[in-house]
Amino acid sequence: MSRLLAVHGKAASDLAYIRDTMDRSSRFTAVSGWGGLGTAAVAFAAAPLAHGQASAGRWLATWIAAAVLGFAVGGASIVLKARRSREPLARGAGRRFALGLGPPVFVGGLLTVALHSAGATALLPATWLLVFGAGLVTAGAWSVPAVPAMGLAFLLAGAAAVFAGPDWGDYFMAAGFGGINLAGGVYVVRKYGG
Repeated sequence: MSRLLAVHGKAASDLAYIRDTMDRSSRFTAVSGWGGLGTAAVAFAAAPLAHGQASAGRWLATWIAAAVLGFAVGGASIVLKARRSREPLARGAGRRFALGLGPPVFVGGLLTVALHSAGATALLPATWLLVFGAGLVTAGAWSVPAVPAMGLAFLLAGAAAVFAGPDWGDYFMAAGFGGINLAGGVYVVRKYGG
């Protein structure tokens, strides 16, 4: 009987090792192209609204509302795609994807408060593009190749926004969060099925 228990324990240990190895080597494929398209639509709608605001506070409120809505659309579409494909979000590649994207987005939030408080709101578009790009590159290490490629595009847009001057911020936001998400969304829908 003790030999049978030892064999059972060894088999359970081997299965746990195999499951852990598979989790570590898997890619997060629940990135949603439809979510990217929805996020692009939000950015395209927000850019002219933000550009017409009379104060920095109202401009910031417009973009924060757009960010909340964009993350809701993107997040909901990821959850739906993950459920359809039975891909876990809380462990394995899904967890690593979230841990790659979450800290840069958190830093972006802190920098938003700091830059706005310092009267440097004009630096926010470049900051947001750079921070989100860094997050996508990091999260994309555990995802489909389109994700880190989009991250690099966001980094390039953010770098250009650094040198473009304050009057160009909304245009870079539309190009980045609108244009890059649109292109990436179309690609992901076609290549990875939604």
